[in-house]
Amino acid sequence: MHDIPVKEKSLSSDEIIAKHNEYLFPSVFNYYKKPLVIGRGEGTYVYDPEGNKYLDFFGGILTVSVGHCNPKVTQKINEQVTKLQHVSTLYPTENIALLAEKLAEITPGKLNKSFFTNSGTEADETALFFAMQYTGSQEVIALRHSYSGRSLFAMSLTGNSAWRHGGTHVAGIKHAVSPYCYRCPLGLKYPSCEIKCAQDIEEMILTTTSGSVAGFIAEPIQGVGGFITPPKEYFQVAVPIIKKYGGVFIADEVQTGFGRTGKRMFGIEHWEVEPDIITTAKGIANGVPLGATIARAEIADSFTGLTISTFGGNPVSMAAALATIQVIEEENLAQNAYEVGQYLREGLEELQKKYSSIGDVRGMGLMQACEFVKEGKEPDPQTVGKLFEEMKNEKVLIGKGGLYGNVVRISPPLTVSKSEVDDFLRAMDNSLSLC
Repeated sequence: MHDIPVKEKSLSSDEIIAKHNEYLFPSVFNYYKKPLVIGRGEGTYVYDPEGNKYLDFFGGILTVSVGHCNPKVTQKINEQVTKLQHVSTLYPTENIALLAEKLAEITPGKLNKSFFTNSGTEADETALFFAMQYTGSQEVIALRHSYSGRSLFAMSLTGNSAWRHGGTHVAGIKHAVSPYCYRCPLGLKYPSCEIKCAQDIEEMILTTTSGSVAGFIAEPIQGVGGFITPPKEYFQVAVPIIKKYGGVFIADEVQTGFGRTGKRMFGIEHWEVEPDIITTAKGIANGVPLGATIARAEIADSFTGLTISTFGGNPVSMAAALATIQVIEEENLAQNAYEVGQYLREGLEELQKKYSSIGDVRGMGLMQACEFVKEGKEPDPQTVGKLFEEMKNEKVLIGKGGLYGNVVRISPPLTVSKSEVDDFLRAMDNSLSLC
């Protein structure tokens, strides 16, 4: 007679929080006064260990592209796990070759060679390293309000003090003014401003650098910065200036990539300029850790030294990415992001008319934000804090960002429906009435 295995009892939310507080670094912060423990997910919803159901309109920071535990993606992951789990980039595999080929096919312009890592941080570092190797310059232009990651180099690139710890670790990085129309740093108004924020890059290069730059790294929409969306002419003005002084243009698509901004696969395609390098992560594999740097061949070929990424070409991550991209294409989710995103935007603008605390609504596709303010555009993070707690009570999850912590970020999976948007808007209306 065989013993019947006894299933271990799952920990409760309180038990998990207690262990989190005891054993994790305190810098690993959580949302909410009492953190929300998530035990499982399905589609647009997540569940805590007690079985409470939440509508997820933040998607793991724009990472769950095609819904939690999408069965088509999960199937491919399971098949790969039983076949080959890991070998590192020292050995070619079918999946790494197929994903690199696919990225060369779907990225804009002449980007045709890829390097795979574990995260957006590493993807950005890789891009800047190759830009420096290719140009021979060590000076880089980034944007204020930007976010590039948590390594020393990435924090130096980041233009937000809340995420830039310990000072400036890497020299040669200059921060241009952000194309933040709602709070124009130059005190101008669009469109009469003539895009001075972009024009200023030339004087910045001439006055704060050696006059020769390695590159310009910019998010098509600034994610952690609070979904700051530049005017349509911004990159058309900025990128030629960078090229004039020898640099390459790096589009940081860690948050905007893979249909998130609607209609197109990559955010930079809306601005009709061709990047020399794209970095991406997050939504590429629906939550499986993966970063990618995709570059023009001459840039990729400029470095002939040896390098590896132990986990970057992991065959399971590659399988997840291939499956995720396939779902986005076959189900036309970039178009869904556009259509449902427009519906969401209209609903947010109606709420803006009703609540004066919403100073600005911005974004593209399923990457929408509300900036909360007091009189005279004074940032209002207090209302955002209250809104978070009320939305949690409504069983809806949202994100936040912005230099002042006063921006609500809204980014559901690309599979979201208009009826789920209706549920979200009702919850937000109810919550705002209590703030």
